Amino acid sequence: MTIRTNALVGAGLAALLLATPAIAAEDEILIGGALSLTGVQAPLDTPGFKGAQVAVKALNDAGGLLGKKVKFINIDGKSDPVTVGNVAVQLIDEGAKLMVAPCDFDFGGPASREAQSAGIVGISTCASDPLYSSWSLGDKQFTLSMWNTTMGATAADYALKERGWKTAYVVTDQFIAYTKSLSKYFVEHFKTIGGEILLEDTYTNGDNDFSAQLSRLQALGKKPDVIFISSYGTDIAVMIRALREVGYNAPVLGGDSYDEPAIHEALGKKLGNDIYFVTHTWMGPEAHPDMPKFIQLYKDMYGEDPDTSFVATGWDTVMLMAEAVKIAGTTDGAAVAKALEEGEFKLLTGDLSYKDADGGHAPDKAAVLVELKGGTPSFLGWRRPASIPNP
Repeated sequence: MTIRTNALVGAGLAALLLATPAIAAEDEILIGGALSLTGVQAPLDTPGFKGAQVAVKALNDAGGLLGKKVKFINIDGKSDPVTVGNVAVQLIDEGAKLMVAPCDFDFGGPASREAQSAGIVGISTCASDPLYSSWSLGDKQFTLSMWNTTMGATAADYALKERGWKTAYVVTDQFIAYTKSLSKYFVEHFKTIGGEILLEDTYTNGDNDFSAQLSRLQALGKKPDVIFISSYGTDIAVMIRALREVGYNAPVLGGDSYDEPAIHEALGKKLGNDIYFVTHTWMGPEAHPDMPKFIQLYKDMYGEDPDTSFVATGWDTVMLMAEAVKIAGTTDGAAVAKALEEGEFKLLTGDLSYKDADGGHAPDKAAVLVELKGGTPSFLGWRRPASIPNP
């Protein structure tokens, strides 16, 4: 997988943070982070890390939280679940009162499990598999993201109801829980609303060989109206390139993992067309009236515009934590979790409310649709499915 260049910047910042012990002082609230700034997860977690840094500065510039300075310490989880869990333990030992967990159940779950054991709230910046729930992780654990039930249903509704694409070929990367469940819910909802799945196929991340799948697709003797690919990283570009080279020009649909500049660059102007994906927000004023303010704060800190919605997930995770702490009037885990369960939050990634712990802390949230045209993304708007599959 191609790793975003600015991951190196994030790794350097993490190294600097590690050089100084992160013991929380009496006059500060320590937020711990186990986001992965290196490895396969870095293209999703590094933007979130940077967005979180912007949020912490904004909070402190406005006077902090509960009269205290907010301190965010992230130690690189290295895209390794064991390391993520160990990092979380270290940060909790050093006084973390809240935990920012990586995207995806496989990588973020260990951090939230340790947060639960310590009795503190953990929030993943963008885990979307329904396994990221209070059912699996405990009554103080949440994800900022919509679940794949919403992401898959949004893609299916767009395909059939808005574009009239009635038949689909589906490829599921066997990489992690996210890639497997996203296809599952797309297929289920597409069938429910009257679509036909011509073929469900699989792929293994890192293979970089799509010839066997093409053979099975060609054996059908019928071309699909739409191709749904649930994968990760630049393997997405490998598959799209292979399909286009043998004449499959049907539109391609996918989830938030497509919201990655390295994929857009790999496809380029020639192949980066007729591609649509569901993601968290759009980095422009069309998505949210406060987006220009965030973008300026981001530019002030990093000297460049944000290039993916995952930066907003980091900002929103920290701001969501701060709002819940304000409502609760404390960092106590049970009180903060109650505030999250009972609140309604207006975020850059959309309005958000949660079900209670018995309901899995299921997030009620809309999604954004983006089109890739000439290798450049454009905003198609917010979508909220009228119905979604059961998790």
